[in-house]
Amino acid sequence: MNPRQFATRAWRAARSNQLVEFILIVGLALGLAFSIQAFIVKPYRIPSGSMEPTLQIGQRVLVDRLGNDFFAPSVGDIVVFHPPVGATEGGDGICGGHRVLGAPCQYPTSQPSGLNYIKRVVAVGGDRIAIRSGHVILNGRLQKESFASFAGCKSDPSCTYAKAATVPRGYYFVMGDNRANSDDSRFWGPVPRSWIIGEAFATYWPPDRIGFL
Repeated sequence: MNPRQFATRAWRAARSNQLVEFILIVGLALGLAFSIQAFIVKPYRIPSGSMEPTLQIGQRVLVDRLGNDFFAPSVGDIVVFHPPVGATEGGDGICGGHRVLGAPCQYPTSQPSGLNYIKRVVAVGGDRIAIRSGHVILNGRLQKESFASFAGCKSDPSCTYAKAATVPRGYYFVMGDNRANSDDSRFWGPVPRSWIIGEAFATYWPPDRIGFL
């Protein structure tokens, strides 16, 4: 083999090794990205105006999936979850148990749907909750909810459930910040922790609304 042939083979071998290395790097990067989305952080696009003014339609948030395995949601957290089967049926949805007149739904249907919703936790298991003109009355106390919009609630009967209901242990009562325009636990009940995907902790799009929630 003359020097020119040797150099040509060496160059081809080097290019082949570079290509293999590039494919491995891309594969590892994609695998890492999919793993992060599947198990750690998942992006989510806001599909409706139910969380206005906090979150606008089309805005994108990051959801912490890993932390959900170790820390239970608290009142005030914004969570992504699976609503119960029947949440989108019958207008405001189907309540899973006997509904007391004048009280919010206390139990969901028994199975989660394949949909993803985003709402704010307003009560946890053991709490007593009532709603007046969209305002949460938690364990007998009116909550300070500067983040919420109550526009339209004065003329909307679905904004008031003056009789308190107890949230079952291990369940979370969720509501949209746009109280007159949100399908939530008032109508189809609280959700168990196993249906919660994770907490939304930051918004990354559009650029002028980047920040933590």
